[in-house]
Amino acid sequence: MLRQNWWKILSLVLLLYTFLAGFLGAVPALPILHETIRNLYFHVAMWFSMMIFFIVSVVSAVRYLRTMNPIFDLYSVEFAKSGIIFGLLGLSTGSIWARFTWGAFWSNDPKQLGAAIALLIYFAYLILRNAVTDTDKRARISAVYNIFAFAMLFPTIWIIPRLVDSLHPGGLGNPASFSEKDIDSRMRVVFWFGAVPGWALLGVWITSLRLRLDFLEQKNRSHG
Repeated sequence: MLRQNWWKILSLVLLLYTFLAGFLGAVPALPILHETIRNLYFHVAMWFSMMIFFIVSVVSAVRYLRTMNPIFDLYSVEFAKSGIIFGLLGLSTGSIWARFTWGAFWSNDPKQLGAAIALLIYFAYLILRNAVTDTDKRARISAVYNIFAFAMLFPTIWIIPRLVDSLHPGGLGNPASFSEKDIDSRMRVVFWFGAVPGWALLGVWITSLRLRLDFLEQKNRSHG
């Protein structure tokens, strides 16, 4: 039992470590950011997890197009759903951070707009799947669209917001990195060894539960 569920226990331990460090741990005193820098463990780590899930989703979509194995279609859609969930969590925690640093939850910053557009593209992916009734056709069309949606992540989230003036760290008018000027060694350890793997494992856990339900539904339909 423990051998099968060790990674779930690890996820809970890492998230507990992340929350304790996020709310109680020491952070560098930086101008403007102050205590809001703690959001790094939540907002940024959730975005990292979102990208991991979207990568797994698009890889599964490509594998489906190559093999036509319906299991890869299930993996593709469920990891896309988890990516959307973590994208919404990242957008929400980013808006809370913006309220205390920029003065408003939403200020039409290029980074905010790009993230919203990217998530809307993935919402359209789910709508497209529900609009097609034929199982094989739905899987093929959604796999192709998944590749398009993933490709759109780069201009909407990573490229365009960095080419224009932005209040968000990492934009043209406000550069940022993971150097010692932004975060110290303590925060770097929590981020890379606690927050990112902790949130990612939680997302995998959620996805595995949804996949189990999908497999049970398919089994019931086949017996019915």
